[in-house]
Amino acid sequence: MTGEDDDFEAVVAAVGDRIDPGERERQRMREAVAALTERAEEAIADLPVSGDVIQVGSTARGTWISGDRDIDLFVRFPADADREELESYGLRVGHAVLPEGREEYAEHPYVTGEYDGFDVDLVPCYRLDSATDIRSAVDRTPFHNEYLDERIDADLAGEVRLFKQFLKGIGAYGSDLRTRGFSGYLTELLVLEYGGFRETVEAAAEDWHPPVRFDPEDHGQAEFDDPLVVIDPTDPERNVAAVCAPENVARLQHYARELLERPREDLFFPDPTDPLSADEVRDHVRKRGTTPVALRFDAPDVVEDQLYPQLRKSVSGVRKELDRRGFDALRAATFADESAVLFVELAVAERPAVERHEGPPVHVRQHAEGFYGKYADGSDDSGGSGTAAGSGPPYGPFIDGDRYVVEREREFETAAAFLESDALFGVALGVHVESALANGYDLLVGEAVGELAAEFGAELAEFFDPEP
Repeated sequence: MTGEDDDFEAVVAAVGDRIDPGERERQRMREAVAALTERAEEAIADLPVSGDVIQVGSTARGTWISGDRDIDLFVRFPADADREELESYGLRVGHAVLPEGREEYAEHPYVTGEYDGFDVDLVPCYRLDSATDIRSAVDRTPFHNEYLDERIDADLAGEVRLFKQFLKGIGAYGSDLRTRGFSGYLTELLVLEYGGFRETVEAAAEDWHPPVRFDPEDHGQAEFDDPLVVIDPTDPERNVAAVCAPENVARLQHYARELLERPREDLFFPDPTDPLSADEVRDHVRKRGTTPVALRFDAPDVVEDQLYPQLRKSVSGVRKELDRRGFDALRAATFADESAVLFVELAVAERPAVERHEGPPVHVRQHAEGFYGKYADGSDDSGGSGTAAGSGPPYGPFIDGDRYVVEREREFETAAAFLESDALFGVALGVHVESALANGYDLLVGEAVGELAAEFGAELAEFFDPEP
């Protein structure tokens, strides 16, 4: 072994010891699952339909990381049960198992709660012969469980745990629509494909040239325009990695190279980000010489998987419109807690009172005469983003090179003026975000964004000191 190999193995061994659930933890998990399963079976016996209960997810396959407290139990009902029956029976079982549980909603309602220190989900689904016959997304999960349970032994489970912890450490683990990273199922399939943790990170570091495609069962029936494609072994028309954002694929590649070149535990267990104070945010703004703008409003009361796609759509719409109007957006971000924020950093905060508007070449007679006639009397009735209502006449038309040009009054000379106007609602906004903005928002410009530090100091630290 080389020195780097020794270092890698030492780091991996140390990390493995930290994340491997001990026998006591495993026994507590088994006892909790047994007790919950017994409760569920008793509740099912009281229903007018048959059913069974199975444990799924990482705790079922032994791939969970020490300290994770999630138990997922799926209650399967006959395929001929209608949707209302499935939901009704599922909730009856869920509340019988978790009397103090609460109802949540994915594709259909389920019960979630706590038992003996574990977070428990009781999810109803259909008992089907094939994953291609699914009637709801959760129906796939038992098939995923069966597929992996037959292929992941204790040694490979340890390799999966290492990969999961590495992805957590670099901020790329989780298939929720806030993270858009690697799901547990995807993580397990990749380690299964390569045979171990090291082999997986070596492949990502050295061999991946997106689009990367895997088809474990060689049965794919669809094409996908994603940077990473892993055909579901149980469903030939599904990409398991569809939610994984390009930046998270790139992030894995970057940090895989870091780990191989300089193995260290802090890639698996990074220190938390130190939040910036309001004064530190203002210092960054002064040092950079830019003009950040932020729209702060009450966060819409929707689940994160609805909220974050809408926030990303909204900040993208605002950024594109500011770019189009000449304010040159450098970067953008969005934050959410009690408040939500659309944050855009601008290189240009103020534009001249006039803007150049080019017409067609003079020799293109029909279009050129139309353009000239439109502006020759000093008016612009285009209704576009040029002359605002009540503005003065344009300068020109005149000839510059071979075409007609006018200089017309700019609608908004500052980014702030645009963001304060009703024109903001003409950009592409998420539906709940648009409603929240319509109810009122604060506009913070320049050093005033320091006010955000009280709620979003860590997020601002990551914005002003970005890492891969």
